[in-house]
Amino acid sequence: MRTRTELLLLVAFCGFLFFYGLGAFGLLGADEPRYAQVAREMLERRDWITPTLQGKPWLEKPVLYYWQAMASYRVGRALLPAQDQNNDGVTDKAARLPAAFDAALMIAAIYFFLRRFRPGSEEDGALITASSAAVIGFARAAATDMPLAAAFTIALLGWYAWHESGKRIYLAACYVFLALGTLAKGPIAPALAAVIILIFAAARRDWRIVLRTLWIPGIAIFLAVVLPWYVAAQLRNPEFFRVFILEHNLVRFSQDLYHHRQPFWFYIPIVLLSLMPWTLWLILAIVERVRLLWSEGKSAFATAEDSWQLFLLIWLLVPAVFFSASQSKLPGYILPAIPAGALLVSEYLAARRTEETRLSPPLAVVHGILCGLVVFGALSAASIQMNHRLVPGKGTYIAAVIGLVFALAIAAALLSRRGLRLLRSATMLAVVVSVGIILRLAGPVIDATQSARPIAESIQAFSREPVPIAIYHINRVQEYGLEFYLNRPAQHYEDGHVPTDAHVLVTAQNSQSQVAQLVPGRRVSSLTSIPAQKLDLYWVGKD
Repeated sequence: MRTRTELLLLVAFCGFLFFYGLGAFGLLGADEPRYAQVAREMLERRDWITPTLQGKPWLEKPVLYYWQAMASYRVGRALLPAQDQNNDGVTDKAARLPAAFDAALMIAAIYFFLRRFRPGSEEDGALITASSAAVIGFARAAATDMPLAAAFTIALLGWYAWHESGKRIYLAACYVFLALGTLAKGPIAPALAAVIILIFAAARRDWRIVLRTLWIPGIAIFLAVVLPWYVAAQLRNPEFFRVFILEHNLVRFSQDLYHHRQPFWFYIPIVLLSLMPWTLWLILAIVERVRLLWSEGKSAFATAEDSWQLFLLIWLLVPAVFFSASQSKLPGYILPAIPAGALLVSEYLAARRTEETRLSPPLAVVHGILCGLVVFGALSAASIQMNHRLVPGKGTYIAAVIGLVFALAIAAALLSRRGLRLLRSATMLAVVVSVGIILRLAGPVIDATQSARPIAESIQAFSREPVPIAIYHINRVQEYGLEFYLNRPAQHYEDGHVPTDAHVLVTAQNSQSQVAQLVPGRRVSSLTSIPAQKLDLYWVGKD
């Protein structure tokens, strides 16, 4: 009965945190619409090998996300009513579904791993991971980060399950999911796993761990999963090795090729923010583990529990240190380390519950403040989106008061006799409320200011027919978004590609005089303005 209740609770939380409101706002940034469009083109061509964007090979990433999105589109198409069969099933919700599914699969793997190997902590471990800010955010993104993180997490859980039990079925699962991680984002998955296992073996001074891990049938399984697509992609696209392996792995690591330079310490605040609102407990867990290692040496991981926490610490730190050395840094790179941080928090809290149930006032107050800040941030998100900063005003003050109320209420609950036992429930309440606020209040503002969806809807309101689209002085985020939502390429006025047929032009505000000079003698009529994105739409007559 308890297991059934826990599973229902997990399903409810994962359903809300990962799946609810996936279309509350349109696809964001440059990556989401690009990846979603690549999957659409592969589906339309029935090509499971070569990713393309606007008909040209797009070899920056491997194929796992595209396969998942293609399946999601096909399911969406199959579920459409008969009268809507002219729709291809491609939506922003369907594009984001693979990441949500992968996140849910990762949480399920964590739950069942802990239930088997660390009974009593399975519910905490799963819910703390699911409620971490980075997991929620990337579970709602049409991107390759969550497919990699989920596959990597399940692979390392499988490896540790084999390490502790000796059952090779777990080692086989490790190799399968490392292969899926390689199909999700490339050789970074087996590379990071190898470094983590090597350091763990070195810390335990047991190199037999490494030799036993190099299991020939497991390596054969890995190659059987990975090689078919990689070989086929290279045979069809001779430039694949240069573009993907050299340029988008080695060169991207060693050079700031795509202008993603950040300071060396960039991932320290990123990790702390990624584990919000559990950041306090992550810091305490790391400090305790490092202190034990420093003072007790090898005896600090004499027991199975200690060994597991050492493994988690290495798992957390290796990706952070590795990507800190990279010349190109993005927040999503660190996602594979976040489940390890969440599990460290779970282990730390489980150990404290066996000793006491009360929380000290400083810890209760600080955690309450963090939860209050999460709620305040959610309430302020819409204003920050509109003003690009936090602007003092009536709305901000109301948000601050509500955040303070949450902080005080949670701190008071944690100061009670059952404080530690209420910690998870109180924190999950703050997380659920915050996600709901963002979807309901900030979602429409994010959509209006950051997504190309309202631009595409304005064009479709003017003409349901697929009229040609041209752009002039707009950013690439808007360009890729338009090409996804309208499912056709946009012509660039800047490059001299002015359509001879009548077309819709999307341009920066106050550009009408420049446009008139670019299309002399052609009628230019204003259609509408989109002030939230500083854009104007024009109808340009036939040449």
